Amino acid sequence: MNFGKRLAALRKVRSLTQLVLAEKVGCHVTMIRRYEANETQPTLEVIRKLAVALGVSADALVFDEHERGPDDDLRLQFEALSQFTPEEKQIVRVLLESLILKHDASRFTRGNDPS
Repeated sequence: MNFGKRLAALRKVRSLTQLVLAEKVGCHVTMIRRYEANETQPTLEVIRKLAVALGVSADALVFDEHERGPDDDLRLQFEALSQFTPEEKQIVRVLLESLILKHDASRFTRGNDPS
């Protein structure tokens, strides 16, 4: 689903008219119509205002439902992290960042390998 369709769907679920949403965001109703028709894309600041007005995260406006979450095979492990202490979470964060950097470095090295 594209941005305009997500915006329209979220607006309708909250029973807001385009005019009311425009007033909450501080823009002209024409802009809401153009966003919903995918004729133009909002700035980051407008996305933030739309998210606040609709009571959702900016991710809910920009990404499809399963586009940003962890893969199903890792979902349970990430859910279990919510029970970790702040210190344990920091250890996991450092470990994940290390693995991501290692992965990115190996991709870069393979991409520049002349052999």
